[in-house]
Amino acid sequence: MALPTRVQRGNGNQGDAFESAQREFDNLLGRWLGGREISNGGGNYLAPYAVDVREDADHIYVEAELPGFKKDDVDITLENQTLTIAAERKEETQGDGAKKGEHLLHERRYTRFLRSFTLPPTVDEQSVNAKLNDGVLTITLNKREETKPRKISVS
Repeated sequence: MALPTRVQRGNGNQGDAFESAQREFDNLLGRWLGGREISNGGGNYLAPYAVDVREDADHIYVEAELPGFKKDDVDITLENQTLTIAAERKEETQGDGAKKGEHLLHERRYTRFLRSFTLPPTVDEQSVNAKLNDGVLTITLNKREETKPRKISVS
C-alpha cells in the first residue's frame, strides 16, 4: 500500500468522499487477500500470521511468523497435549513511551495472535524449547524416548 500523497489535517471529517471510498476499498481488498489484519470488532485485530509444523524422528517443530512481536509479548502454554501460542502487541498511548506528534498515517494498532494445536501423545511435555528470532517463533518439542522409532536387528 502506498503512502498517501495528500495529508489530511484537522478533525478528520474534511476529506473528500473519493479518498474515503478508496481507503475503505484498500482495507477490504487487503483483508480479502490476507495481507492485512482482520478486525474482530471494537478496534481489536486478530493477525493472520502463518504457522508451519514439521516432524522428524526425534522432534516436532512449530514455527510461527510473529513480525514485530517481542519475546515479552508472547505467551506459550502446554497443557493436556494442547500447545497454545498467544501474542499481544498493544498500541503505545500517551504516557507510556508514545512518540510525540500528530499521526499522518496510523495503521499499527493493537494486534493479537492466538493458535492452539493438539499434540500427539508421543511428545515429552517436560522437554520444550522456544526462541524468537527475526520475527519467527520456533518451538521445539522433543518426543518421548519410548515412542521414538528404533532399529531392531534380525538374529
